[in-house]
Amino acid sequence: MSVTDLEAKLGYRFQNPDLRRLALTHRSHSAQHNERLEFLGDSVLNLAVAGLLYRELSNFDEGDLSRVRSSLVRQQALHDIAQTLSLHQHLHLGEGELKSGGLRRPSILADALEALFGAIFLDGGFDAAAKVIDGLYSPILKQVDPRTLGKDAKTLLQEFLQAHGLPLPAYQVVATSGAAHNQMFEVECSLLKLNITVLGNGASRRAAEQAAATKAFDAAQQALSEAPKKRRRSRKSPEPAPQAKLVFAPAEKSDAGAPAAGKPVTEKP
Repeated sequence: MSVTDLEAKLGYRFQNPDLRRLALTHRSHSAQHNERLEFLGDSVLNLAVAGLLYRELSNFDEGDLSRVRSSLVRQQALHDIAQTLSLHQHLHLGEGELKSGGLRRPSILADALEALFGAIFLDGGFDAAAKVIDGLYSPILKQVDPRTLGKDAKTLLQEFLQAHGLPLPAYQVVATSGAAHNQMFEVECSLLKLNITVLGNGASRRAAEQAAATKAFDAAQQALSEAPKKRRRSRKSPEPAPQAKLVFAPAEKSDAGAPAAGKPVTEKP
């Protein structure tokens, strides 16, 4: 892919191509590299995303805005955007980094994207950089739920249970394995009211708890979504009460020998 294609995806054409090249040059390639531009781009990115969130999430308070911004500008989010831009095709890396898979390394791709933002800021000003950043992040913001973005699994599970009036989960380490410097933890998460017990594994107790919370959250959502269906199935329409039948008793002969009219008799079911 040519640099023209990259600029088309960014929605910005560099007036100074040297800035673009510098933004895509890793320190392993040359003494002239992108680290200073990365520093600049980090600040430009944070301000542009803050402005975007301020406009789009008018009902969010400062704490929630900070949480969402933190999630959107972290390395993984930048790496994902860099992949959509095929940024690895334009990086300039040293021989050692190329051999070790540097073109696909998340940290290198994320840093290069920030450096590009810094380069656009120097080349065209903040408005130009903010326009590029808005164009990359607006679709992402429409695809995620800002209310949960950036929250870990334990927090999401706790808020979900509280919203449904259920007790908080109980976590317990049930097993550890491996050497002291390389331990693995197994944690049990129990939701007693829902009869849910799951296990999670991780390299630390916290990581194992998060893994267990993720499974418990999924199970709890499924259990509560199925509960109304079960209640509806259990509600059977009452059978209609049997109705009494009106029959006539056989006619009896009168003293005169003529049959008397039959008398109605109620027959119970």
